[in-house]
Amino acid sequence: MQLSREALQRAYRQMKVIREFEERLHTEIQTGEIAGFTHLYCGQEAVAVGVCEHLDIDDKIVSTHRGHGHCLAKGCELNGMMAEIWGSREGLCKGKGGSMHIADIDKGMLGANGIVGAGAPIAVGAALSAKIDNKGKVAIAFSGDGACNQGTTFEAMNFAVVTQAPCIFVFENNHYSEHTGVDYAVGTARDIASRAEAFGMKVWRADGTDFFAVHDTMREVLDFVRGGGGPAAVEFDTERFFGHFEGDPQRYRAKGEIERIRESRDCLKNFRISVTGAKLLTDADLDQIDQDVLDSIEAAVVAARAADRPTPEDVLSDVYIAY
Repeated sequence: MQLSREALQRAYRQMKVIREFEERLHTEIQTGEIAGFTHLYCGQEAVAVGVCEHLDIDDKIVSTHRGHGHCLAKGCELNGMMAEIWGSREGLCKGKGGSMHIADIDKGMLGANGIVGAGAPIAVGAALSAKIDNKGKVAIAFSGDGACNQGTTFEAMNFAVVTQAPCIFVFENNHYSEHTGVDYAVGTARDIASRAEAFGMKVWRADGTDFFAVHDTMREVLDFVRGGGGPAAVEFDTERFFGHFEGDPQRYRAKGEIERIRESRDCLKNFRISVTGAKLLTDADLDQIDQDVLDSIEAAVVAARAADRPTPEDVLSDVYIAY
């Protein structure tokens, strides 16, 4: 299916926002202004955007500790995201979530999660709610290759099949669980999708560095799940440009590996080559988006720096939901 010019521009803009958001954090973290651990999503943008472009506000997603990209792709507001990471009370979670726990329930983003594999059961719960509502909505559990080894993920996949919940397990295989290579850590010879298949669900596989492959694959997956086919899983082979966390020396990487993947497996570069080669968009079109995005990131950083910080009294607010 050929995307419209407007859809192509939106997809590129979304990926570029995520890329520049993360690149700017990579720079700003060195100043010491941002507290806590941060796990950057650079390199995987095509997955978040290719998946979320098919969703609406009533579809739910659950993210991981590497969750900024999923949040932005699902529609979480840029300034609120930046303020949250800065620890501001003007952030999406009033500065209490920080990088690994951002959520925006109003946008269908049920939260990032600092516990590996913890998002899958939450997504199945949301999917069961969608099944009861019977409005054709779904829940997406984003997971990495590390989470595929967690019992919580296995239990969630099994329960989703048993209950026929409209849940989609999206595995972003970036080849490293923290610092451990997938060849060593995953017994199924790097094939994560086959694990999900063993639970009795339909699976897909695609190149996670190719936006169009992700987008087309997710259309098929969502048609299947929304049509009553039950839960499904998809494995996207992708790349992580930075370390597991900011400050990770990455001594487990092969010499020249980062340079190689940035050159040949960069989803933004590949997108630009595809659309300009097909004369769907011009370099000038994309350059203008680049500049607009950089301007918006700069404005978000300036606002986050100036934003109010939480007070001691704030520690007791929003702890429990009020009915």
